[in-house]
Amino acid sequence: MSSNEFPGWHGTTIIGVRKDGEVVIAGDGQVSLGQTVIKGTARKVRRLSPGGYDVVVGFAGSTADAFTLLERLEAKLEATPGQLARASVELAKDWRTDKYLQKLEAMLIVTDGTELLIITGAGDVLEPEHDVAAIGSGGNFALAAARGLMDADGTAEQIARRAMAIASDICVYTNGNLTVETIKA
Repeated sequence: MSSNEFPGWHGTTIIGVRKDGEVVIAGDGQVSLGQTVIKGTARKVRRLSPGGYDVVVGFAGSTADAFTLLERLEAKLEATPGQLARASVELAKDWRTDKYLQKLEAMLIVTDGTELLIITGAGDVLEPEHDVAAIGSGGNFALAAARGLMDADGTAEQIARRAMAIASDICVYTNGNLTVETIKA
């Protein structure tokens, strides 16, 4: 079956919100194949602790591909302890130039509580503006909602949860079953 005929996996919204010395990454739990929800309780936000250095990662895209990238990121973090940006750039370079990794279809939001970054297979390591990052099928909805909520009262977690609720009301590939991880600077 060619990739054009395959209906494709959809269904991820991941958001990262940085406010008042903490960063929250939240992700929904829905995985869909075409018009069918395959799983509603997937865990797309994970905490890595290479060498005792905490990093929170949220991923969108193919799960197997994302896990491959998480393993590579963890190895990069072990090689460059406490240097999330450097490890992320090294991962992005490998991802862009390695013939095997180039085929991986996923995106990552990563944070160590200080930095908040988006890593893509195009070789991008982006620090989002306005302390909000979002990826996945409902990412633009969550991003717009969170940006609108940033000036209101509320913690990073409250903003992330509200933005995810708004995204899940709009995007059919996003549900309200959240995994939320918080890390402080």
